[in-house]
Amino acid sequence: MAAACEVSEGEEVPPCFVCAKHRAQDEAQGGVLYQDDLVYAGHVHTMGHAAAYRGHLVAEPRRHVEGIGLLDDAEAARLGWLTNRLAALLRDELAADHVYSFVLGGAPVTAQTPAHLHVHVVPRFAGTPPEFAGPSLTRWPAAPRVDPVEMRALVAALRARLEAGDPPA
Repeated sequence: MAAACEVSEGEEVPPCFVCAKHRAQDEAQGGVLYQDDLVYAGHVHTMGHAAAYRGHLVAEPRRHVEGIGLLDDAEAARLGWLTNRLAALLRDELAADHVYSFVLGGAPVTAQTPAHLHVHVVPRFAGTPPEFAGPSLTRWPAAPRVDPVEMRALVAALRARLEAGDPPA
């Protein structure tokens, strides 16, 4: 398996929260949902809050890539496969009414938005008010949330279901 956040020879990578998470492996908050030599998936971290939006997943290239258009063809194909598989998993296992996927940034806006491509895959649950559609979904005060312990259990359950499916092409 490739080392987490590999870069081309001679290329330097600034400190990166995503790269550090990949290196942490199962010690990362929530643990690893999926990883192979090209991609990684996990639950979004609480980022200093008590809990995170339940089922808010992220899919990332293992190589340090700052944004869409910078992936090689194999990474792009695998990231697309993983994003699709995660969305299906959220629909099937968490009964999501809809699943959003979006990419925010490339260049860091804050310390919480690293310059490492990450595709958000986020379920919308029944009863979500319309004003919390799309990227504002996670700001819904009454949204289902998970603390780090619940997050780890959720990731383990989703990983078991993902592993029971078809392997990547």
